[in-house]
Amino acid sequence: MAGLAAAAEARELGADVVVHEKLDRAGGSMRLSSGYVWRHRELADFRAECPRGEEALQRLVFERLDEDIDWLERLGAPVLGRDTGNELTTGVRFDTAGLTAALERAAGDVRLADPLRAPLGDTPLVLATGGFAAGRDLLADHVTDEAGELMLRASPGNEGDGLRLGLEAGGRASAGLDEIYGRNMPAPPARVPETDWVALSQLYGRFAEITNADGERYEAQTWSEIDVVQWTAHQQRARAWFRVEDGRLGERVRDRTVGEMVAAAEAAGAPVRRESGAVTVETVAGVTSTLGGLAIDTRARVAPGIHAAGGDAGGIATGGYSSGLAAALVLGRVAARAALEAA
Repeated sequence: MAGLAAAAEARELGADVVVHEKLDRAGGSMRLSSGYVWRHRELADFRAECPRGEEALQRLVFERLDEDIDWLERLGAPVLGRDTGNELTTGVRFDTAGLTAALERAAGDVRLADPLRAPLGDTPLVLATGGFAAGRDLLADHVTDEAGELMLRASPGNEGDGLRLGLEAGGRASAGLDEIYGRNMPAPPARVPETDWVALSQLYGRFAEITNADGERYEAQTWSEIDVVQWTAHQQRARAWFRVEDGRLGERVRDRTVGEMVAAAEAAGAPVRRESGAVTVETVAGVTSTLGGLAIDTRARVAPGIHAAGGDAGGIATGGYSSGLAAALVLGRVAARAALEAA
């Protein structure tokens, strides 16, 4: 989202733009997501949900997102719905393949399988490499000793290239390098292809008894259940067990019931134990994105001539959870304008 949005914005403003895409297809983790781009209805809720985030950056996302969603629609991004399933938030759900295609057309020169290894002299650069969810070394350094056990629920290109480039250019790291966003997923030997990441998410911790391998319990604290996956990531083999009583299987989370999520995990091959009156599902922490990254200002600036957006930019959702696609969209466009003005 961030890289393509930045390129599309800069090109719309008359710049010559090159997108260096590490993988053999564009779109990164945006293409693999559920497609929801949303914000809290009230800034105070954003602040309460992500209390350690930078208020100025949060305000920027809050105030600009609606206009930027309109911009995406003008580019031809197809909308699937305008209901986030949460009365505290507002936004749009896009078809991610169509969204990627619309942004790729607007971005212009997208060079696949062509990663940028170093800044190009005086040419303004926007770093948007997706954070380090796929960087096992960085995850081990900053997030959890169980990094090798985490399920990757993100683009395999998100290995921390932007973080390294930004720090080498004189930038600094933001707060929250130890925080991740993700979902509890069906544990191995379950088969979890990228096309089923959303459908196989086990998002019912609030209705379950959650335990680790030693039987220690954890209670979900947030509606997003980001705390559950963060807790799971630190447990032995990054595992947690969800035990749900039969009477809670009909509870709904957005458009799915708990029973449907359990059945999906079982069909995928996860260890599922059914007993009288309850069912238990073994889950593993799946990492979608890292919440820390490079420290930026409200112009998305990291260092002279270097800007960052998307997963490479930290300090927005620190301490909680907010839409990564929303922040990527807003800061991508902001980074493009600021880079051109600086040039």
